[in-house]
Amino acid sequence: MSWNLVAGLKKLVAQETGTRIFAPGLRTPVAFLYPNTYKLGMSNLGLHILYQVLNDSGVWGCERFFLPGKHELAEYTRTRTPLLSLETQRALAEFPYVCVMMSFELDYTNFLTMLQLGRISLRAAERQEQEPLVIMGGPCATFNPEPLAPFVDVFVLGEGEETLPKLLQVLQEGRERRLTREELLVAAAQVPGVYVPRFYTPAYTETETGLACSGMQVDPRVPTTVSRQWVRELDRYPHTSAIITRQTEFAGMYIVEVARGCGRHCRFCMAGYCFRKPRNRNLQNLWQDIAARPAAATKVGLMGAAVSDYPEMRELTRRLSREQIAFSVASLRADTLNLDLAQALAASGQRTMTIAPEAGSVPRRAAINKGIEAEHVYEAVRLAAAAGMANIKLYFMIGLPGEDEDDILAITEMVHQVRQLMDQCGNKGELVVSVNAFVPKPWTPYQWSGLAPLSLLKRRFAYLNSSFKKDPRIKLITESLKETELQALLSRGNRQVGEALGRAFREQLPFKKALQAAGFQADVYAHRQLTPGQVLPWSHLQMGVTEAYLRRELERSEQGLATPKCFEGCHRCGVCQ
Repeated sequence: MSWNLVAGLKKLVAQETGTRIFAPGLRTPVAFLYPNTYKLGMSNLGLHILYQVLNDSGVWGCERFFLPGKHELAEYTRTRTPLLSLETQRALAEFPYVCVMMSFELDYTNFLTMLQLGRISLRAAERQEQEPLVIMGGPCATFNPEPLAPFVDVFVLGEGEETLPKLLQVLQEGRERRLTREELLVAAAQVPGVYVPRFYTPAYTETETGLACSGMQVDPRVPTTVSRQWVRELDRYPHTSAIITRQTEFAGMYIVEVARGCGRHCRFCMAGYCFRKPRNRNLQNLWQDIAARPAAATKVGLMGAAVSDYPEMRELTRRLSREQIAFSVASLRADTLNLDLAQALAASGQRTMTIAPEAGSVPRRAAINKGIEAEHVYEAVRLAAAAGMANIKLYFMIGLPGEDEDDILAITEMVHQVRQLMDQCGNKGELVVSVNAFVPKPWTPYQWSGLAPLSLLKRRFAYLNSSFKKDPRIKLITESLKETELQALLSRGNRQVGEALGRAFREQLPFKKALQAAGFQADVYAHRQLTPGQVLPWSHLQMGVTEAYLRRELERSEQGLATPKCFEGCHRCGVCQ
């Protein structure tokens, strides 16, 4: 045991406000594992919400685990200390349940690292009776759990506020009845929204790029399909930060979820489908919690997939301004911004206006159903300047389906126009342009599309760089194409891809080499085009969205046709049915 590690964890806890610590034996302990650093994990509102749900139950005692930093990782390895919790510095393997929040494909290997540090068998099939049950939720675990299936005992599909407590209760009752691990998992699989992969055996066929899923053999003891769960009455559950700390991406911020889900039908966006249907929080409930926020909270952060669509947004921000409460907003659409809101944000200390056109040209924005025009972007720039915000940040994607050179040229034209507008408005701040390659995601209309060829993406990044480098006030930020391809490999991968990932981790091999050893053409697999109607690794799961709807949206994308946002009584996608 490293006392340096214990002291470091205690120091982090001492800097927090709102931490819940229960004496050993008082409650059933539940480990909550976030597969990245404390700084990033504590910025995740989903972690805060479930931390409150479990701790407020009177039954469960939730303790957090984060990926150690570089120096801490070396200390764990040198001293052979098992991975320790933040709250009581207990070892991960001592917890009967390990709940994992998985939001990003690039965190998959972090998850394996934490299991290894925690002395838990990597492969679910090799875990002994006394080892913890590993339960995973979050967007990646919901939309395509198959690459993670070799390492996870139980997946929670969808929003966990209702499903996770039910699942833990079933498991705990089974433990008290001394059920075997196999029997516990059969019982867990009966809970709506719970997927236990060991009872679902994929069949494969050989293809040019490697093994493709051709069907799923289901154990007769469990349901043939599992449906994503979502909360109908959001106001029954917590919606704010549980813990305030300065050691996060949002230092000292009290995060408040004003709404969940987005009904804009952007065709590239997994989050829009993952959290559908759109639901709004009650304004009075929001305000009560904001008014009672901890003294350590120096700012309020309004959070949601489409915050600017919140119907009470104007009233909420007026109250915040009137009470002189500093606030920021997670995401704003350029077509919903007004001067009052821009000025209120500036008065709260916000110095950068963030705008996400996603695509530069009219045809490409129409194809992805973004629903904003270039003039909306330019007006947002003017409003930012009028409010005194010095900097502008623009988000774009390249490699979208159907994209051509004119679309890339349109990005450069829009960026230069924004820079010119900033100068005309007397705004001498920095213009940051963030450009990432489009990665196709499951359960979106683009789930059948492939990642654009790396050679094409490299040329387009080079063109953008050459276009902007002459003006030092324009800063281009791009994502590593190596990481982009890895994300694409995992986002639409099957269980055999997960097996290759596990082998690469255990044997310290490059992932591509492990894929090739498993029979996959790694350089082609991420870029492969899929066909509507074919069996996909996630076809045996149900997100509510129908394949017919996704096909129609793909056709409308190809035709450049708009799809209106969600409205009451709408039954287009299938979720509300």
